[in-house]
Amino acid sequence: MYENQEQKLRSVEAGAEAGADAREGMRARLRAAITDKLVYAVGKDTAHASMHDWYLATALAVRDRIVDRWMESTRETYRQEGKRVCYLSLEFLIGRNFRDSVSNLGLMEPLVEALNDLGVDPDLLREQEADAALGNGGLGRLAACFMESLASLSLPAIGYGIRYDYGLFRQVIVDGAQHEVPEDWLNVGNPWEFERPEATYRIGFGGTTRDETDADGRMRRVWQPAETVIAKAYDTPVVGWRGAHVNTLRLWSARASEPLMLDAFNHGDYVGAMAHRARAEAISRVLYPSDATPAGYELRLRQEYFFTAASLQDLVRRHLSRFPGLGNLADHVAIQLNDTHPAIAVAELMRILVDEKGLAWERAWEITRETLSYTNHTLLPEALETWAVPLMERLLPRHMEIIYRINWLHLEAVAALPGADDRLGRALSIIDEENGKRVRMGHLAFVGSRKVNGVSALHTDLMRETVFADLHRMFPDRITNKTNGVTFRRWLQQINPRLTRLIIETIGPRMRDHPQALRDLEGHADDPAFQRAFADQRLAAKQDLARLIRVRTGVSVDPTAMFDVQIKRIHEYKRQLLNLLEAVALYNAIKADPGAGWVPRVKIFAGKAAASYAQAKQIIRLAHDLGAVINNDPEIGDKLKLVFLPNYNVSLAEVIIPAADLSEQISTAGMEASGTGNMKLALNGALTIGTLDGANVEMRAHVGPENITIFGHDAQEVAALRDAGYCEASTLDRSTRLARALYEIETGLFSPDEPRRYSSLTEAVAWRDRYMIAADFDAYWQAQRDLDALWGRPDEWWRKAILNTARMGWFSSDRTIGEYAQDIWRVRPLVHSA
Repeated sequence: MYENQEQKLRSVEAGAEAGADAREGMRARLRAAITDKLVYAVGKDTAHASMHDWYLATALAVRDRIVDRWMESTRETYRQEGKRVCYLSLEFLIGRNFRDSVSNLGLMEPLVEALNDLGVDPDLLREQEADAALGNGGLGRLAACFMESLASLSLPAIGYGIRYDYGLFRQVIVDGAQHEVPEDWLNVGNPWEFERPEATYRIGFGGTTRDETDADGRMRRVWQPAETVIAKAYDTPVVGWRGAHVNTLRLWSARASEPLMLDAFNHGDYVGAMAHRARAEAISRVLYPSDATPAGYELRLRQEYFFTAASLQDLVRRHLSRFPGLGNLADHVAIQLNDTHPAIAVAELMRILVDEKGLAWERAWEITRETLSYTNHTLLPEALETWAVPLMERLLPRHMEIIYRINWLHLEAVAALPGADDRLGRALSIIDEENGKRVRMGHLAFVGSRKVNGVSALHTDLMRETVFADLHRMFPDRITNKTNGVTFRRWLQQINPRLTRLIIETIGPRMRDHPQALRDLEGHADDPAFQRAFADQRLAAKQDLARLIRVRTGVSVDPTAMFDVQIKRIHEYKRQLLNLLEAVALYNAIKADPGAGWVPRVKIFAGKAAASYAQAKQIIRLAHDLGAVINNDPEIGDKLKLVFLPNYNVSLAEVIIPAADLSEQISTAGMEASGTGNMKLALNGALTIGTLDGANVEMRAHVGPENITIFGHDAQEVAALRDAGYCEASTLDRSTRLARALYEIETGLFSPDEPRRYSSLTEAVAWRDRYMIAADFDAYWQAQRDLDALWGRPDEWWRKAILNTARMGWFSSDRTIGEYAQDIWRVRPLVHSA
């Protein structure tokens, strides 16, 4: 191609100059666009604009560059008649959208330069964006990762959820106790969304059903709701990597069908005139309202039906705008139910097909089963949703009739199975007759879906053996595994630019597009210079986190200490209490021998407890009481610190994860479905201490058993212990460290103002150790001491850390979504023209 080396060099130089000119041109266009948006969209001039004004202007300028690609992606979907994925999830924990969109568009460098030209600090500008309060934990964050990967793989998709006004809650700590206040994330507007006033649907509740003869003389069932709520759509574009494809996240907001009861208002009943509006709009106010009261319990069901019904109406409308009927729905739409929250979709889709579109029951059931698939996220019986039949009959009377018929036909098939008996019928019934007549939503989703998937290999095996064992025997080909993953664009490249730069300098930029390319780092794991560089970038991240800890908690920590991190929803099965008990035992050991050469350690906790979960809230308070004593003990100094960072969200995780040395994944074996925090932390080079639970099993296989610390009983051993009549008392007799820690907590050493404050926690361990804290404590203690010793051998520690990053490529959500697309949805990527 080139006649000589000089010609080749001139060509390279010309290309570089063209690239520089293009970047400079984009910088100038962005600078002009931001200024225009500031004046004409925000209504401010440069002399008086606040930092939030600049953020809005910049976001709107970026959004303009998304819209053309978004519309082209939609047009291409229709041109190629691509099958579309409809992902139904009660949560989408997307966090801040600014950096994700800008990075995926490839605009970060010219945008930063344009902002600097305008005298605007890019870091301060990013901080103006509120975290979207659309989720709680792993379920919602997984949905967000999946939406990004769907776009990055050019798979046509639309995510459906609820546009919560206040989300879960903002966690405020007062005297160590969690208090919940509204997370008013929409207070200053959301520049990324588009209001769609034309996309509204009527959602019914209550009322009656009756038979009616249609114009063709056919009998059909008619539901006449007593109450109607309007679902109004708001769309957010989801940008894929390098901006090649853009999908849609459509969120529903609840509105009253009539904004004001004018007669009541004119008669002076101003509050009563608005009561129906408050009832309707409560549906999209708060994520997971407390179900401790009958009203809260009903509101949860109203939420789930509201967003599911609106989403199905929307996707049916889209389909009928292209095709004359719904007979080919499964050929063009794949609906994924993210956990049991949208399981009512089985009955709702049947209602639409049979009642509204006049299809025969058998054909409607075939379409439903071919269109729907269901992801299970839990093995905990209390988390597998059930709804009281009387509530369902009152709130969704037609759906209850449909569920009864589905169940009747299902049980007829059960009765025909070899060896069928009453026990099998009771176990397989969608209606649980033994606990006050309840609808088993997991069973409904299972029976009504083409495929049912777990989210890790262990979780899927346990689904087959436990919660869905009988259903699995009846439908042996229905359960499949799809191990979760995380998007590397967000959880490495964006949150950890120092490590990303180091990796690219070392192995090149291919890892930006191909996570498996991280394997090339293995060849550098034994290189002392690379180990030092890896440790240096970690230290810089720890210094950032130490500053944040100081600001938010007032506690000063040493960045050179081991940062031991447990960040996740507070729940007994996740065993934050095990970690805290080990902290007490370690505190006692240091006090007994302060000069023993202890490895300095900072234990960092973050997470929210459900508002009505008393035990979880006590664990948070215990963490604060322990920290108040440990952090102020002069004998301990910097040998041990314990901090709890309040109001855990995506943005906080983005600061903690790059700084973590040790990742705590210590759930009771057999209870964690997968986990994705474990993947994010290991990807950034944290070593994992954990049980053989969830995706830890597969992580051990990929990173190597020598590069992960596994302790305690596995799922089979936990089950065997319970079957054998596990005795907590004998365990405590053998573990003097644990017994002393429990005694000190129970007698008020850490809560002298209320000595018995934590008796419910200590008694749960000592007398009914459901979560195997006592059973695993000694193994956990020894594993932690082994990690102390490893920290004292830095060349070994950093070798293991590097290998963790190098071998985590398989846990990309791109791989997970590729498997869903091929094995469950049967959908192919669009082909975009260059």
